[in-house]
Amino acid sequence: LSPGAKMGCFTFIKVMMILFNLAIFLGGGTLLGVGIWVSVDGQSFLDIFGAVSSSVLQVVNVSYFLIVIGAILLVIGFLGCCGAQKESKCLLMMFFSVVLIIFIAEIAAAVVALVYTGLAEMLLTAVVTPLLKEKYGEDMSLTHIWNVTMREVHCCGLNNYTDFTDSPWYKEQKTYPEPCLVRALLPLTTPHPCGCLLQGCFDQILEEIKTNSGVVGGVAAGIAALEIAAMVVSMYLYCQLDQK
Repeated sequence: LSPGAKMGCFTFIKVMMILFNLAIFLGGGTLLGVGIWVSVDGQSFLDIFGAVSSSVLQVVNVSYFLIVIGAILLVIGFLGCCGAQKESKCLLMMFFSVVLIIFIAEIAAAVVALVYTGLAEMLLTAVVTPLLKEKYGEDMSLTHIWNVTMREVHCCGLNNYTDFTDSPWYKEQKTYPEPCLVRALLPLTTPHPCGCLLQGCFDQILEEIKTNSGVVGGVAAGIAALEIAAMVVSMYLYCQLDQK
């Protein structure tokens, strides 16, 4: 290619890099804002989006998740946008390094999720089960999240109904949560003589993920492709700066 063509290609890729990372930056800001909203006023958020709450995110604190993801996207978008705009090799290398670390972490998480599903369940049980026993019925936000999740996913607790034994709700009401009871979920997949469901939300969510594995795999592949493209483009700009 002629010097003019190379410069035109460099300028085009630079502009695309700026626009792409500007979109990431704005998206990160939006997620961060939603995360802060959820942490401050989680009840109104759940009232609006309760119908789509049957997801694995209900097992963790949604606000913290959104805040962390939003902050990461803000950093990535800032580094990529400013690195391309200012033609800064330092910022471009930082952008490349951050995306590479995230890419490796996602690969590692996927491998662990596929190979060590039992370990993931054990870790979740160690964290979530004590939380349910201590906070369910007392923390209104957590209680509402789990009620919506159990109704949507047709499950009871993380492992089973015993997760709620000795919880503030059970001590006060002398019964298990309404979504766990036989009359609340018909037809039953696995009923129990005590009148509660046996199936826990972890197994049900895992089953839903397996059922929709094609969609999950497609989304994961798309994200991975975007990350690889971002790393290639940032490294291209980095190398081209040496030749300018």
